[in-house]
Amino acid sequence: MKQSLQLKLHQQLTLTPQLQQSIRLLQLSTLELGQEISQMLQDNPLLERLDGEDSFDGPSGDTPADETARQERDDVYEEMAWGDRAVGPAPDEDEDEHGFQQAESTNLRQHLAEQLGLTALTHRDSQLVAFLIEALGDDGYLTASLEELAELLPAELEVDPVELHTALGLLQSFDPVGVGARDLGECLWLQLNAFPKNTPHLEAAKTLVREHLTLLADREYGKLKKLLELDDHDFMQLRQLITSLEPRPGAVYTQTDTRYVVPDVFVKKVKGLWVVNLNPSAMPKLRINEMYAGILRNNREGGASLSTQLQEARWLIKNVQQRFETILKVSQAIVDRQRMFFEHGAVAMRPLTLKEIADTVELHESTISRVTTQKFMMTPRGLFEFKYFFGSSLATEEGGAASSTAMRALLKQFIDAENRANPLSDNALSELLGKQGFVVARRTVAKYRELLNIPPANQRKSM
Repeated sequence: MKQSLQLKLHQQLTLTPQLQQSIRLLQLSTLELGQEISQMLQDNPLLERLDGEDSFDGPSGDTPADETARQERDDVYEEMAWGDRAVGPAPDEDEDEHGFQQAESTNLRQHLAEQLGLTALTHRDSQLVAFLIEALGDDGYLTASLEELAELLPAELEVDPVELHTALGLLQSFDPVGVGARDLGECLWLQLNAFPKNTPHLEAAKTLVREHLTLLADREYGKLKKLLELDDHDFMQLRQLITSLEPRPGAVYTQTDTRYVVPDVFVKKVKGLWVVNLNPSAMPKLRINEMYAGILRNNREGGASLSTQLQEARWLIKNVQQRFETILKVSQAIVDRQRMFFEHGAVAMRPLTLKEIADTVELHESTISRVTTQKFMMTPRGLFEFKYFFGSSLATEEGGAASSTAMRALLKQFIDAENRANPLSDNALSELLGKQGFVVARRTVAKYRELLNIPPANQRKSM
């Protein structure tokens, strides 16, 4: 076969390193951006962070615009009713110095081991109880059977399940009450067994948790009252007794890491208009290191490495600034489209797609998708991810469209206001939504109810 050369023309899209960096920075969350900037500062000596400034370059000190943005941010915080929210800016270092450090907590196994050390047991019994403590889950349950645990021990110890059962009885006498249970029924029974003998309906409660717990979970109250021979009043007291118990006795000792969400923008109503401002504390303050830049200007020979790092530093500063400009532009477009939400709440949410915002700000849909991922806005109604404001449309009787988010909010309102003795079925909810102008089938109601983590009518029924 004869070899030959052929010339072909074709188009190929190549992303420059600067464009690749711009795309990567755009899709990072605020916390991830901070980590990326910290790494860049370590790797590039021509890049430095400005402390105490809210702008990317220019003279030090706050500008009037920066001070206005900060004041609006503080006003929004004052208007918020925080409740039990575990979100918001991370605490300052000064707060940690004044007693806000998280105390080192004792986990469940340490708590049980301390009690074991104060209990007079033989060395063998103590070792078996310690073995069972290590086998517990974080919620305090013993998930493996005693037979399986006995097989894990060395054969020369000659430990049988009967001996482990005795050790388990010792463990179950420790605090918290219910620890070491092998299922929910045993956990509740152990707690009931610790009640005074004269507790009303105590024996009936023990029978229920050991034999009829499934009926209680299915809210088959009529069957339970017949089985336990109780009237409505006595059964109500019985339920109150059981609901006072702790189904996860080890949960109080479970260590959880609090993850803070830093808002990218703040939304506030100014002179009748909803205005978006960037969060100054979330914006890195970067500039070129003048000392190294001066060295490069005075010594151009042999400065190829510094020249490359200078260019990279300029790219980063520009891309970071462009990132926040894009976030501000997109968030303002979202707020403008969802103005009724900020005025009246979730029931007034309108349907919104990425394409609508992309057309408004003249950017590609993929860019809007990156901007709205892991970005948050603080509003007088709470902290929301950008993606919360996007939703599919549902048909209305007038031929228009309504947001699925608004429909879910209305659905939750109906369920919250229902009679618990006679909860609304999915068909009834569909009819109620129809009266509000939503054309929604029963299966659609069931789908959105499940998305809201709301159980069906038979499981919502109560006395």
